[in-house]
Amino acid sequence: MKLRLLMAGTFMLALVGCQTPYQEMGFTGGVTAAPIGGDVYRISARGNGYTDQTMVQDYVLLKAAETTLQSGHTHFVIIGGQDASRQEFGQTPGMMQTNVIGNTAYSTYTPGATYQIIKPGQDVMIKVGNLTGQNNFGAFDAQQVFDAISPRVLRPSKA
Repeated sequence: MKLRLLMAGTFMLALVGCQTPYQEMGFTGGVTAAPIGGDVYRISARGNGYTDQTMVQDYVLLKAAETTLQSGHTHFVIIGGQDASRQEFGQTPGMMQTNVIGNTAYSTYTPGATYQIIKPGQDVMIKVGNLTGQNNFGAFDAQQVFDAISPRVLRPSKA
């Protein structure tokens, strides 16, 4: 039983190691912030087939918080968003097997399987600003978001 748990844990760690880390946008995904104008930014995040949708949401919120703090502001408001997930399909090859019994050959064919890969993505528009003592309903405190999400995101390993 312990061996099974150890193997399952190792398998889960291997899968977590395959997901897109919190990094600048690249071939395997990542996150980016682009100024749109004034105090409005577009935050985009893309994951690979091993990345969970909630992790991509964390990446978007963390990048929004970092962008807000780097621009010298304290709060951000999400003014729009769009699901940018993609789905791809793959096909495993079929297999033919022939057995010869005496003078007779028997062949069997096992067709390949089609599988689906979902690559989560999200685009969010934010407006940054400073709120002090006002009714800030709907506004995120950038420092609080950064402090809550930063410790739990996967970052690229230093090679």
